Amino acid sequence: MIRRFRIRAQSLLQRLGRLTPIRLVSSAKLPTEYGDFTIHAFEHSLGVETHVALVRGDVGTGENVLTRVHSSCVTGDIFHSARCDCGPQLQTAMRQIADEGRGVVLYLDQEGRGIGLANKIRAYALQDEGCDTVEANERLGFAADLRDYRSAVRMLHLLGVRSVRLLSNNPRKLAGVCADGVSVSERVPIEILATATTERYLKTKKAKLGHVLSSV
Repeated sequence: MIRRFRIRAQSLLQRLGRLTPIRLVSSAKLPTEYGDFTIHAFEHSLGVETHVALVRGDVGTGENVLTRVHSSCVTGDIFHSARCDCGPQLQTAMRQIADEGRGVVLYLDQEGRGIGLANKIRAYALQDEGCDTVEANERLGFAADLRDYRSAVRMLHLLGVRSVRLLSNNPRKLAGVCADGVSVSERVPIEILATATTERYLKTKKAKLGHVLSSV
């Protein structure tokens, strides 16, 4: 009962945070192995979440900006987990944007499709017992995907972006970004080939979450 209450309280806190106005709090230069970016930090006024944007070049008129909206994945992005394709997707997006010389990576603070890092590890444990990635989240009492893209839209507005070429395989993400004055002029596939450790995960995303994937 206590565990269930904590999970529900965390989910409610996240939802309340997403209803709070977001603001740009700081910016700095960020040289990377892919080239030079400017990093912008955004916070909600309640301080519930911190999101960042990496901007390459000048967005100019804000039209048709190559953009990746990426939800945080500590295990994949930092520790190079082979359970998912998140890290390679982020690296590929940064490389493509750097090569183009103009673009944006939004890095959203919504780990584990919105359930948080601790619950994501709990979900991993359930996957070790045989659940797929969707079943594990649902066994913990969550929807399959709790991510919200209103923060991404606000960040794009603040950066002067009006339309994007969205690096994504996820139609739900496209629909979430395509709101409040930001349009998606093109969906740019960012597919990472399946491996022995990601094949089931990718098949589940395709079958249960509607991701557009051709390699599984």
